[in-house]
Formats: sequence, C-alpha cells, structure tokens
Amino acid sequence: MARIGLAYNQKPDDPALHDDAEAGATPAADRYAEWDTPATIDAVAAALAAYGTVVRLEATDDFPERLRAERPDIVFNIAEGLLGPSREAHVPAICEFLGVPYTASDPLTCALALHKGRTKELLAQQGVPTAPFVVVDDFAVLQGLARFASSEVGRPAPENPLFLKPVHEGSSKGISERNLVRSPAELLDVGAALLADYAQPVLVERYLPGAEFTCGILGNGAGAEVLPIVAMNFGALPDGALPIYGYEAKWVWDTPERPLEMFECPARLPGNLRRAIEAAALAAFHALGCRDWARVDVRLDADGEPNVVEVNPLPGILPDPADNSCLPKAARAAGMSYDALIQRCLLEGARRQGIALRRVDHAQRPLAFEATA
Repeated sequence: MARIGLAYNQKPDDPALHDDAEAGATPAADRYAEWDTPATIDAVAAALAAYGTVVRLEATDDFPERLRAERPDIVFNIAEGLLGPSREAHVPAICEFLGVPYTASDPLTCALALHKGRTKELLAQQGVPTAPFVVVDDFAVLQGLARFASSEVGRPAPENPLFLKPVHEGSSKGISERNLVRSPAELLDVGAALLADYAQPVLVERYLPGAEFTCGILGNGAGAEVLPIVAMNFGALPDGALPIYGYEAKWVWDTPERPLEMFECPARLPGNLRRAIEAAALAAFHALGCRDWARVDVRLDADGEPNVVEVNPLPGILPDPADNSCLPKAARAAGMSYDALIQRCLLEGARRQGIALRRVDHAQRPLAFEATA
C-alpha cells in the first residue's frame, strides 16, 4: 500500500485573528490568510486515503527531518510556506533535495508565481497579455513614479487609474479597496503604506476595468485542460464597494451567516470570449511551467480583451461548497466531486513521475490517518 505524505500549513487557532481580520488588509490581519484550516486538511487527507496511507507532514521548521524519516512514496503538496519571498518553493525544494516525488509545481515555478513582478515579466516576454506595470522597490522610486504621474505625459486619467499590490503575497494579502489609486497623491500615500507595512516591493499596474474571471486548470503538457470558467459577480458586494475581489471580499464580507453570491460557474460568455480567456489562462500556465493543477486569474481591459492578472500554482481548495473556493467550484461544475479533484491532482503528479498508484480496496482502506509529531 502506498504511503502518501500530505504537506500543509495549518492556520493557528487564535480568536484574536478574527478581530484583526475585521480591521482590514494589514500584516496583522492577513498573515495566515494563505494557510489551510483543519477542515480543509482533513478533507484532503480523506480524499488521498483512497490511494494509500496518509502521513501528515506539517511544513514547520522540522519538516526536512520528518520527511527524511517517513520517506513517503509521494508527497501531496499544499504547503504555502513559512517565511520569505520564496516560501512556496520550500517544500518542493526540500522534496527534490531528498529525492522524494511530489505533486504540483516545482520550486522555480512556485517562486516565480509568488513574485507578481517576475510573473508579469515572464508573461510579457512570452506574449501572454497582462497589464502594463512597474515594480517599486523603495520610497525614492515611488516618489519618482509619483512625479512622473504628475506630469502631462504620465498623468493617469480618473477613468484609467492604477492598482497597487505587495509584490510577493497571495490570498489577497495586502489587497484592499485603498489599493485603487486615481491621483499622484494617492499613489504616493498608498505605495508608501504598502512599502512600510509589508517590507517588500510594490507592484504598480494599470487597473483593468473589465469583468474578472478565474480559470482552474488540471493536467500537464498538451493534456492540460481548463475547467468551467468562474465569473466574479461584483454586484454582490456591499453597496458602494469597488469591483475588486480583495481581502474584504474574501475574508470579511463573505461569512457563513451572510455569504456573498460572488460567483457564476460556468460563466455565461460568448464562445469567442470564452475561448480567448481559456487560451490566455493556458498560455500563462505553460509559460510559468505549472504542473498538475493551478488557477489563473484573468480580467478584461477597457477593450474587452483578456489579461492575465495572477497565476497560482497552489490554488485554494476549501471543501465546503458554501465557501467561495474557485477551483472546487469549477470542478463541481465539471461534474467532479471534491475527492475526485484532489485525487486527479495526485494521479497527475504520480503519472508524470512514473509512479503507479492503485485505489485501496474499501475493506482494506485505513480507518485512521498516520500523524507525525
């Protein structure tokens, strides 16, 4: 029977985090936004158990020693990492160092995709449409950009603003309504706050005013396929909210008591636009070297053309259909259960590496999961 390692980061059980979240997108509020809840980790483990004994390997600082001791046949990786701009690359890099096969993208792809500037540089070089941008490393560069925006040549029109993001964060960390700026003064104020709060460069890009979509992708190479497209319904946001799926929409306004009806899947789209969105998403998936699964966010520009916003090689996979988790939502629209989605990624990764996994006979299926201290 195969031994399947499950690499993950679990959100701490800290009631104070809820209070922080209400304060909005700040380092204190969103520092664990990328990590998974016990419910998600349990659901993934249950799905994987159909193909073997699941060994839980939380990606804490003793992960390398535990991985070396356990030596699973394959690691199912959903770990977002602990610290640093390359944190999503840590688990796959350790697996490679120890010669342990793993699912999903390699360290290079994970590191590139987490850095929004590097992602957009690569997409632009490969001819994948993405909004014009610049990465601001420090306050002096930000001041120069604001001066340029004050000039006749560089001044953004009110109807064509800029959008700012911390350069290497995920799960909408640091992204809120304040990040949409319409004047040089706002650019300077918001950019300075992000530089100070997140201690990292800031991506400044042309705001895309059109509709937004997200595309789940499964598979590898020519066999990679786009699941039914998910469309964002910004009309479901509170009155007066900007059309942005940021921190507030993900973690504050969308609650079990008052869920936001944020998504339409499959998105109702003309055939030509659907194909253009799918083509852009697949092009981004291949340009960054994604493997097994990923999620690509796409937004339309002022001319209605799809532009890739971000690529996520470790997509969110909340199991509860009541939660707004886009990859499971797209899988359900394709007729795929949550277990089947998790197992599809496992089997894609195993097949890619020449590992034969067999479904465990129900009578012999483990009743409990192994856990490591």
